[in-house]
Amino acid sequence: MTKTVNNKAWIFVLPVFAIVAFSAVLPLMTVVNYSVQDTFGNNQFFWNGIGWFQELLDPSTELGGRFFGALWRTLLFSAIILMIEVPLGIAVALAMPREGWTVALCLVLMALPLLIPWNVVGTIWQVFARGDIGLLGWTLNHLGIDYNYTNDPIDAWATLIVMDVWHWTSLVALLCYAGLKSIPDAYYQAARIDGASRWAVFRTIQLPKMRRVLLIAVLLRFMDSFMIYTEPFVITGGGPGNATTFLSIDLVKLALGQFDLGKAAAMSLVYNLIILAICWVFYTVMTNVDAQRERVET
Repeated sequence: MTKTVNNKAWIFVLPVFAIVAFSAVLPLMTVVNYSVQDTFGNNQFFWNGIGWFQELLDPSTELGGRFFGALWRTLLFSAIILMIEVPLGIAVALAMPREGWTVALCLVLMALPLLIPWNVVGTIWQVFARGDIGLLGWTLNHLGIDYNYTNDPIDAWATLIVMDVWHWTSLVALLCYAGLKSIPDAYYQAARIDGASRWAVFRTIQLPKMRRVLLIAVLLRFMDSFMIYTEPFVITGGGPGNATTFLSIDLVKLALGQFDLGKAAAMSLVYNLIILAICWVFYTVMTNVDAQRERVET
């Protein structure tokens, strides 16, 4: 029996691909063009080849030192965010009810922080953490804690981390909750018959079934935290000093503040390649582990 293949669906998809390609490829080619040239203004450009990339990847140069400093700060921020939000999101998802009217209430409450625009989140926490009028800053100072996120790098980092955890843990929790809801009741019934503990149920049933949604959650949270710009820019402006100057903030300062388009273009391309490479590593490792587990189970 010959299987009939119908590819007419591509007729509806191709226009979308064309629009995305047009809106993505042209800006990318413009950035590539800037990255191999230099300009002194008046719309005059001079060929520079790979000079900007060589300078960018050399830590001994001013541009390279600046780039690697911002890169390590960004990687550290993303690592801290993942270590906090993924376990916390799993814990929140496990604590959420599975049935009844409280399910809808919990889902709405979880979704509320995700609906707030990034610049509004930054403004909220900028005011919230102020020592004179902000509830958080005023409370900490009156408890005897010397808290000032505009002068102390540790306070600035703590404020950004708490802000991001408050804003995005709900996303991880909702994804994990969806994974938990997809587990058939037969698994839990078999676990009860075997007398499995709650930890055993989580380790052998719930965590493996959440593996795919956790992959999505880790990828989404890494990409977003690694590219974070609006919130730290609004709250700290990259300060105090360069303590919270992440790659995104440094890139904007380089492009718009100093108008070094060639350097900024080279940095943005390397920035993009780093994101793609790390996401590919995450995806490859987690899918390989998932595939190996499925082979063992079968």
